[in-house]
Amino acid sequence: MNRQQFLQRFFLQPARQSVLLQVEKSKAAAVLVVLRQHEDELQLLLTKRSSELRHHPGQISFPGGKIEADEQSHQAALRETYEETGIAPKQLQLIGQLPSYATGTGFLIHPWIAFLTEEVELQLQLSEVESAFWLPLPFVFDPQNTHSEYFSMHGQSHLMHFMPYGPHLIWGATAAILFSLKQQLHY
Repeated sequence: MNRQQFLQRFFLQPARQSVLLQVEKSKAAAVLVVLRQHEDELQLLLTKRSSELRHHPGQISFPGGKIEADEQSHQAALRETYEETGIAPKQLQLIGQLPSYATGTGFLIHPWIAFLTEEVELQLQLSEVESAFWLPLPFVFDPQNTHSEYFSMHGQSHLMHFMPYGPHLIWGATAAILFSLKQQLHY
């Protein structure tokens, strides 16, 4: 799949409804699914959070964070991406949003999608991001690379997705957002 095919599939499908749980108590956050065309495939950027962070240390995630009182979710996603990776908003083309996702840990995440408009050299903010890597989109779409299990949390059963990739385990909200992306594109 190339950039044009991605855009066609993304925009031809009706937007899916948000998964909202515990909204009243949730802390608002936004993430950015950064895509790039690399040779003949699309790739998306993932980061490994610093092990020193209070929330979700060492986990694989999209660039993102808290939505400040004076900004909209897409602005927070772009700001946090710049702070964590050095990718400036002018180097990105924002194309749309996936359904919001409420975590079991009290966050309501607003995922946005953007394409890189030029090649970049990442400049990681090491206090927040330990490392970053590009995940091939075909890997995400291959059903053999994902497994799912039900877990009980707060007295409710929740479906959790897991995607091992090399030394990384993608799970939790990140895997759920990738699953949402697959559904949006009908993979």
